[in-house]
This record gives sequence, C-alpha cells and structure tokens, in this order.
Amino acid sequence: MFDDALLARIRDRFAHVEEDPFTGPRIFFESAGGALHLKSVVETSTKFAALPDNQGRDNPASKALEDIIARARDAFRLYLNASAGTVMVGESGTELLHRLVRTAMVARPDGPVVGTTLEHPASRDAMAHWAGVQGRTHILVPHDNATGTAWAEAYRAHLTPDTAVVTVIHTSPVTGRPVDIAAVAATVRKVAPDALIIVDGIQHAAHGAVDLSGADVDGYVISPYKVFSRHGYGLAWASDRLSAVDHEGIAGKWEHGTRDTGAYATWLDVVAYLDWLGGEVSSETAPRARLEAAAAAIHDHEAGLVQMMIEGTGNLAGLKDLPGLTLVGGAEPAPREGVVSFSVAGRPSPEIVAALETQGLRAHTRKADAYSGNVLSPLGMADCVRVSTGHYNSPEEVRRLLAAMAEIVPS
Repeated sequence: MFDDALLARIRDRFAHVEEDPFTGPRIFFESAGGALHLKSVVETSTKFAALPDNQGRDNPASKALEDIIARARDAFRLYLNASAGTVMVGESGTELLHRLVRTAMVARPDGPVVGTTLEHPASRDAMAHWAGVQGRTHILVPHDNATGTAWAEAYRAHLTPDTAVVTVIHTSPVTGRPVDIAAVAATVRKVAPDALIIVDGIQHAAHGAVDLSGADVDGYVISPYKVFSRHGYGLAWASDRLSAVDHEGIAGKWEHGTRDTGAYATWLDVVAYLDWLGGEVSSETAPRARLEAAAAAIHDHEAGLVQMMIEGTGNLAGLKDLPGLTLVGGAEPAPREGVVSFSVAGRPSPEIVAALETQGLRAHTRKADAYSGNVLSPLGMADCVRVSTGHYNSPEEVRRLLAAMAEIVPS
C-alpha cells in the first residue's frame, strides 16, 4: 500500500477528497459510481470550454486543437497497450458500447451472439436489442454466483464456429470481480476466429492495467468520469478489423460531428497523472512501463483496503464477521477491484446507506433492477450496499467505515 507521504500527495491532486461541496466533510466510498476528479481536469475543462475554434480550419488555433486530439488518441492507445486501431470520443461509455455492438451486429448479420449474465445492460441490452431486430439467438452464459465472475470455460460451452459477436465485461460493477478478457478472447478465437469481440471496460479502467496486446479483442470502451476525468464523454477503441467493416459516419469516420477537444485534453491529464504516479512508485522511464507501474500500485493499494474492509483490522471486525451480513461474490477479498457489495439480513440496504451518510460516509444502494438484478436476483437479494474505493482512499477511512458498521450492525 502507499505510504502516508505518497498518499497525501496523491490526495492533493484530486478535488473534493474530504469534503462534499453541498454537505461538508465526508469520506467518498462511491468510486464505482464515479471517481473523484483530478484538479488538473477541472482546470483543463474550464480552459477549453472558453475556446471558440473548431478543428479542421486553416488557422493556428484549429491546428493546435487537432494536435491535442491526436496526442490524446495516442495516449489512449498507450493506456490500452494497443499499437493500432481507432480511438473515438462519444456521448458516454454506454452510448459507445451500443454503437460498437450495433456496428458488429450489422457487420456479422448471421449466426448466434454470445454474452454473459454478469454484464451491465450497456452491453447486454445492446446485444439483446439487435438480436431481436435481426431475429437471432442471443446466448447469455451464466456467470458463477459464488465468485461473482464469468470464466472463459463457461463461454466455451456456448460457442460454435458460426458465433458472430461476443461481449465481455472486464469487471463487474456489482461484485467487483474481474474477468480474464485475454483468456475469453483466446477461447473465442479457437472456436469462432472471425467473431467480433467487444469489451466493457468501464468498471475496470480505474483499478488495474489494460493490456490489449495480450487480448485479441475488437472493441474496448471506458467512461472517463470513472477514471479521474469528468462527465460528458466516453472513450472507445476499435480494432482495425472492426474499423474495416461498414459503419455509420461521414467519409468513413467513426465520430459524428465536431468533438469536444476539452474531452480529449482531459484524457491527457489522466495519462499524465498516471505517468507521474508510475514515476513515484518505480524507477521506470518508458511511458508504457510507468503506466503499468502506476496500475500495479493502484491495484495493490486498493487490494489492501478491500482486505481490511472484509477481514478487519486491529480491534475492528471485518464486514465478513458482522452478524447477518452476506458479501456479494463471496468472502474472499481477492480478486476484487475497488468494490465490496453486501446485504444484511432483515435490514434494507437504503437504510444502511442512509446510516452511513449520517456518519459522513458516502456509499450507494444497488437494487435488483435492470442494472443489478442479473447479479442480485439469483442470490435472493432485493438490494445491496455497494462500498467502492479508489486508490486515493486511506486505511484510516476504512477504519472509519468499519467502526460505523459496528454501530449500524451490532454483534
């Protein structure tokens, strides 16, 4: 985990770390709903919101904007470890997942399509919609309720040589459990080498490394507001294979209309921050190596926080030891990426979230609805409390959470 001095420097780079502008002091355990934002992102957003110029004009300002966009696209490829492919900005991560899925479904109009029950509706509903329109079979591979993830072997049982499109979620926003996208992609390629594979990386992106050089996929989508940037845009990467098929857009371009250069510029801020952090935790000098070092350090720090949260620390009981409490995805701390979800027998989750809020702890209720019912309903849960960390959270904040839960759910 980060030492106190480095953690203080990390926290200083984020806005509203300790205080909500509406309610005052609070601890932020709602990073799966949207991470804290870098102060540099706030400054960059303000700067670019004031600029009147557009790209594609014959003037210095326009050329400067084009250069920023080009650098940001390269920075996203670096972040993904993707040497080729097309980078685009869209309305949101959800919108871009729908777009990539739509493109893949239209490009491969025959054969079954495969996803899993673990997926967020951003990809699951997109596949279901187009399967209905095209009259195709949409297979949902059951995820493992006990561990809260989906295994490559589970995909294998439902693949056929004519499988056309496959969707994968990199990490569940309810269980926090990751999926091995490289293993899933390798399994798909053995059976259906021409299938188009689209990955929802929205929950994973802030919590660990992305390495598409080792995962033969065709689309990867994130929501930058969950990766220390801001709301109002999504980022997607499309492989050369996916970009080569017919898709909507003027003159073969993926993006529709003039993009917000400020969105691209704030992604440069995110990558610059990760580069800085990689330099703080390692002696690496190469840009990709520094990003990998940052991702590893983020993962390890958050893993330590999650272990404390579940197993306890000092004289504070962990969540797994509180009476009537059930952890979604099992009681093992690892592997989890920044998310711990639980329910307490006889206690509505909104009541627990409200009680935490009175003690200055921000968490969230997930209900068995269109977004989380796929995970909660098979477990017999109507709802759950989701506590989600970022690497800017501290061990002391986890201790505050455990102390509060000991009062809310007494032994």
